[in-house]
Formats: sequence, structure tokens, C-alpha cells
Amino acid sequence: MSGVSISRVHFPVTTLGPGRRLGIWFQGCSIRCPGCISADTWKSGLHATDTESLLANIGDWSMEADGLTVSGGEPFEQPEALEVILRAWRGMSTSDVLVFTGYEFHEIEPWLRRCPGLIDAVMVGPFVSGAPQTKALRGSDNQSLHVLTELGRKFLQYERPAIAEDRRLDVMFDSDGSAWFAGIPAQHDFARLQQALAAAGHRISISSDAAEKHD
Repeated sequence: MSGVSISRVHFPVTTLGPGRRLGIWFQGCSIRCPGCISADTWKSGLHATDTESLLANIGDWSMEADGLTVSGGEPFEQPEALEVILRAWRGMSTSDVLVFTGYEFHEIEPWLRRCPGLIDAVMVGPFVSGAPQTKALRGSDNQSLHVLTELGRKFLQYERPAIAEDRRLDVMFDSDGSAWFAGIPAQHDFARLQQALAAAGHRISISSDAAEKHD
């Protein structure tokens, strides 16, 4: 059993890979890309749990999920917990594993060599606000997809220009009434949402606001 900080877990996620997927978002990220839509996941040490409890919670979904998508936060900043979770997932499910990381491939390559076969495909590279965003499954075009296993070859379908369907978002609501989104929106979509709601007399705060309050 090892400790881990997890921002949230959700099933199903339909916007971060093919099918109905289990999504796990790690908590804590030192990269902190400007403009990140998940700035609430930056601060480390929040939402602490243990891998045993997490795995018990996701066990029921393992038979239904078409795949596992891991994001954050930064998964590779909790490398031991990431390994434990993915090894356990391999014992639960034959479905694929996709990981999003803000690190470049050479920075995570030692982990990948130590843990072969645990990840089928990985999307690497920081989000660059203002950079072109024309490719599928990417927040900015500098990010690159690496297929690591035969199972991961299904992600080659995302080596193409983005279409409108790629900017679709899953919307979820927490028990306190707050809403959160899973997916890869077009740049400035949330700013436009804030403006539209403000024009209607409403006010919302986004994850970057929350990050400023906690730092």
C-alpha cells in the first residue's frame, strides 16, 4: 500500500480516448502550464488517500470501462503510486491505458523502461497557451502521441486534424453543486463561457481562480 493524491475519479469519460473510459486525475503538478484548464489540480498534498482504497473504489468499473485514461495534475510526479495503480489495473482489465503528461518523452523514458507494458499510449508535452491547436486529442500542437504497445495502436486514430467532435466535453456535477469538465476544449472556450454567463447576470469561477486562492 502506498499513498497517493488524487483530484478525482470518474466513469464514464467519453472525451479523452475511445469508448466509455475510467478517468483518474492525479493531484499535484509543478509544471503549471499557463492557461491550463485543470489548475485546481496543481497544488500537491491535497486529496490524499492510499492506493489500496483507490483500487477498491475503481474495481467495479474495471469490467465496464473500455479503457483507462490517466491525467492530472501530473501523474509522473507520483511515479510509485502510478506504477502500483497501473499494475493493479492490468490485473483487473484487458483494456487499454492512455496517460497524459506535461513532461517530454525523454523525461519519462526511464519510468517507461522500468515499467514496460503498463501504458499503451502516452500524450507528452506541456500545454502552450496561444500555440496552434489543430490536432486531435491535444491542447496544443506541440504535444505528441507515443504508441508503446500493440494495444495502443488504436490511438493512432487521433493522428489527424481535430474536428468539432474532438472539442466535445463531458460535464459532471459534484455534491456541492460545482461543475467540472472532462475533455479538451478549444482555446478560450471557457473565457467565452464566462462572458456569456456574465452577460446573463451570472458569475462563475474557474480552476485558475481556485489555484490562486490556494497558493
